[in-house]
Formats: sequence, C-alpha cells, structure tokens
Amino acid sequence: MKKYLLFIVALISATFILSFCSNVSTEEKVNDFRIKRGTNLSHWLSQSEERGEGRRQHIQEDDFERLEQLGFDFVRIPIDEVQFWDEDGNKLPEAWDLLTTALDWSVKHHLRAIVDLHIIRSHYFNAVNEGGGNANTLFTSEKAQQDLIDMWYQLSDALKGYSNDSVAYEFMNEPVADEHEQWNQLIAKVHKALREREPQRTLVIGSNRWQGYETMKYLKVPEGDKNIVLSFHYYNPMILTHYGAGWTPIGKYTGKVNYPGILVSKEDYEAAPDSLKPELEPYTKQEWNIVRIREDFKDAIAVAKKYDLQLFCGEWGVYEPVDRELAYKWTKDMLEVFDEFDIAWTTWCYDADFGFWDQQKNEFKDKGLIDILMSGEELEKN
Repeated sequence: MKKYLLFIVALISATFILSFCSNVSTEEKVNDFRIKRGTNLSHWLSQSEERGEGRRQHIQEDDFERLEQLGFDFVRIPIDEVQFWDEDGNKLPEAWDLLTTALDWSVKHHLRAIVDLHIIRSHYFNAVNEGGGNANTLFTSEKAQQDLIDMWYQLSDALKGYSNDSVAYEFMNEPVADEHEQWNQLIAKVHKALREREPQRTLVIGSNRWQGYETMKYLKVPEGDKNIVLSFHYYNPMILTHYGAGWTPIGKYTGKVNYPGILVSKEDYEAAPDSLKPELEPYTKQEWNIVRIREDFKDAIAVAKKYDLQLFCGEWGVYEPVDRELAYKWTKDMLEVFDEFDIAWTTWCYDADFGFWDQQKNEFKDKGLIDILMSGEELEKN
C-alpha cells in the first residue's frame, strides 16, 4: 500500500511539473513574426472617402502577388474607425470583409501583416495641427479609452483565427498625448486588455508625439513580453520628404533643396518669402546626411536593445513631386542605416502620393524607387 501511495504521489508530482513547464514554455514563446521590408496599403481602409465598388476594387489579390514577387515580406494595413463602425458603434460589414480577405491574400502570398488602427473618432494625429490645439479626447476620457479597447475586442474576435506568426496588431497610430505618461498609461491599459484575450499575439507599440524617434526614450514598454515590436516613424528632413506638400507649412517652399549637406543655401533663404523664413532657417544651418540619420535613430535603437525587442520604422518616404535624384539619395541612406541596425520598415506607401505603384494605370510610377528599395537586405529565411 505504501509503495502504491508513493507511486501515486510521484505520478501527480510529475504531471504537475510537466504541466508547469508546458505553461512556462507557452508564456515565454516568441512568435515567428519576423519582418524586414514592407509597405503601407494606405488610403484604402483609412484616410479615404471611397466606398462600394471603388473600395472593393482598390486593392486586389494581384497587389499582394506583386509585392511578394518584388521581394516584400510584409504589409501594414491602416484602418479607420469610421470605415468599420458607424457613429452608434455598429459594425459596417463590407470593410470587415475587405480586411479579412486582404489578410487571407497576405497569408496566401507569404506576406505577414500588421493591422494598424490608424484614426479613431477620439484621436486623429493631425488634429493638433489642423485645429490649432489638441482636439483629441482619447487621453482625457475614460469612455474614449474603453471604446478603443472595445474596438480591439471586436477586431480580436474577427482576427484571432490568424496565426500569431502571420498577423500582428498595432493598436494606435501616431499618438499625440500632451504628456508622455498619458500614452504610457494607455499602453498599459490596452496591453492588459488584449493580453487577456490573446496572450500570444504580436503587438506593435510606437512612441508618443507622432511616433517620433526623439520620444522613444520616454516610452514605457510592458515588461517581460517578448511578443512586442517597437515602432517609430521618420520623415526628416521634412523640407525634402514633404517638398510641395501643401498640407504642411514647409511644403509651401518652392526654392531649391540640396541633399546631402546644407539643405537650403543662404541665397535661396534670402530669396524666399519672409513668411517662410522661420520654417527655413534651421535648414540653412544643419547638415543632413547618413550620419545625421544614424544619430537620429540612436534613441530608438537603444530602447529596442534595452527591452530586447525588434525595431520597426512603420512610416518613411518621399512625396511624389520631390526631385527624384534627391529622393533616391535619401532613400539609399535610410536603407543603409536600416540594414546596419536590422530595423524592419514599411514605406509610406504603396500606391498613393508617396508610392511607387499607379493603380489607375496598373504600372510602376517610380520604377527607380522600387529598384532601390529592393537593393537592401531581405528577410533571412529559416
């Protein structure tokens, strides 16, 4: 009898140990969500008034096939609240179908995907600029924060069937909180809520103030979670990347721009309208080159190293009217730094005004750009 009891105790102990080890293994498992070079499928399910047949035709399977053939390994898919829910919070079915179909095509064509909640009713990244003050309520309203969590509950219900190795969630794009700690507290709240639903899903988390590289050092990342990708955006120098972009103050400048080196000469500065000179002055003093880019990335690289997490530049690109020679020089420098520090990236964007593909004509509108983008390092295969 004693031997029998000892056997039962040993069996129970072994079962407990195996169960415990299994649980630890599951909790500590790092997803195979490896990414290197991608693009944003922008102005489709986000920042677009297109609906119905036009929206359905805008992105098709051949787009995913094209990206796979070119050598991209993932896409970022921005989505907006207004396309997925009406003002009463009811789901708008067509957008949900388009998103899941896009994810199915991603899987079919060996492209990982980041679903990025880009704009919500309580937070728009440009509200600060356009309204002359912060019109967002997200960081001051408990209800708005719960609404954000509820949106992700519904997205999780719809997307949780996709492999953790193939689909990731970016729960907020370009947060613009008055205080960095407001964003850190919201990160903790949304992270906790999502982890209760999906303990293993890869989450993409960016820094405050338009996902700026310079604010990465203030970011507080949930400890012990290795299924997080850290994200920042980079469009510097704006006078180059947004030359001619009428929605920005610097986009009104029509003089000459140089790169690399001093971007605006003294002569061009003096010839510019007085109203633009405050915007132009910094570009008459600072040299911009690969050294400057590398220096700007330093804090983001340090934060990723501190948390031992993958680093990702979710947006970068050059506006279409920019001189192509300058655009290509800047792009080459960006790629060199990305490759040097193993930073994944998605260009802004695929087919809109920063893109390389023309959906209307069904042809490349900037073949030179895509050739440069594909000249960098590709994702290493397992």
